[in-house]
Amino acid sequence: MSLPLEGYRIVDLSRLAPGPFCTMVLADLGADVLRVEEPGGGRRARAEREYLEGQDPRELRRQFAFNAVHRGKRSIALNLKHPAAQRILHRLVERADVFVEGFRPGVVKRLGCDYETLRAINPRLIYCSISGYGQDGPYAGLVGHDINYISIAGALGMLGPKGGPPTIPYNFLADYAGGGLLAALSIVVALLHRERTGQGQYIDIAMTDGVLYLMAQAAVEFFLQGRVPRPGEMRLNGGAPYYNVYQCKDGRYISIGCNEPWFWENLCRALGREDFIPHQHNREKYPEIFSAFRQVFLTRTRDEWWEYLRSYGDIAVAPVYSLDEVVNDPQVRHRRMVVEAGEVEGETVRQVGIGPKFSATPGRIGSLGAVTGQHTDQVLAELGYTPQQIADLRQQGAIE
Repeated sequence: MSLPLEGYRIVDLSRLAPGPFCTMVLADLGADVLRVEEPGGGRRARAEREYLEGQDPRELRRQFAFNAVHRGKRSIALNLKHPAAQRILHRLVERADVFVEGFRPGVVKRLGCDYETLRAINPRLIYCSISGYGQDGPYAGLVGHDINYISIAGALGMLGPKGGPPTIPYNFLADYAGGGLLAALSIVVALLHRERTGQGQYIDIAMTDGVLYLMAQAAVEFFLQGRVPRPGEMRLNGGAPYYNVYQCKDGRYISIGCNEPWFWENLCRALGREDFIPHQHNREKYPEIFSAFRQVFLTRTRDEWWEYLRSYGDIAVAPVYSLDEVVNDPQVRHRRMVVEAGEVEGETVRQVGIGPKFSATPGRIGSLGAVTGQHTDQVLAELGYTPQQIADLRQQGAIE
């Protein structure tokens, strides 16, 4: 059974979270993804692997095999500061459909792989740059990470308890959603456009833009009424008792999402507080409701509340899981969102499964993550390099 992106070739020059996640999505859906990496994995990778010095080299294979964002991809190690390595990259681009990079603006030009250079080689190429602030504007050259991008976009300022400091989320918002996932969608749209017109194009993904894009609905109240969203004050970020988390008897938490009045009514009845039903949106009543709910939820454990409330009927409720609980949840397992992806050194590798479910062309995990340069010789042979030429390139320091 063919996959949706089977036959498309992706050259991936990205390094950190957003780019590799983007190309993981494309690989899961059938694209042939080639990671172009710096020999040794680059300065950051070498620094992060210092703790492995003197240990069994098989541990390195485990690190890559368990890293889901590397799955389904091959790896070639090119020293792009070397002219011969740049020529190899150009040959790869000749037959590629997509090129992905995640450097700060200007770096790819120094490496001989900016859009203008590669477009001259392959006019049909879809070229996607993923950066923190985009390719232009006063912040374009600034360094940053997820926490910085969600700060500029306004998301971090909306997260946390009322009157308290911002609550730092894991790096899902900018790196994975506003960056990698939006890039994957944009690439597929560009490929669709190319199928219709034959035209390649350049895609400029700024993670800050992506986060603000995700906040389209959150910004409505500000644009409509001029009200600035504050942490712990909005109905969806902790300001309302009907959409909140409550600590239970065992110290764990239950989440309540009863936005609809009929869900709210059911919740109040289940908790024995029918008197709160008319006050779902009465802010003056919120301190009393919060106090009562916090006390009642402390009377049972989280799982006892989960069983009771979900069986009561039409109450939006769920336990707040830690990751070790997530992987054993029956719904997560039924949806195959935790899978056995293969084996490395005799050990079963578990990974997160594939998100989108297609009826005719379901995705698949093609292979475990390859160590840096694992497929260098194979890829060069496919380009027509002889074993002697490959040996010469390795001796020159152009490849690893």
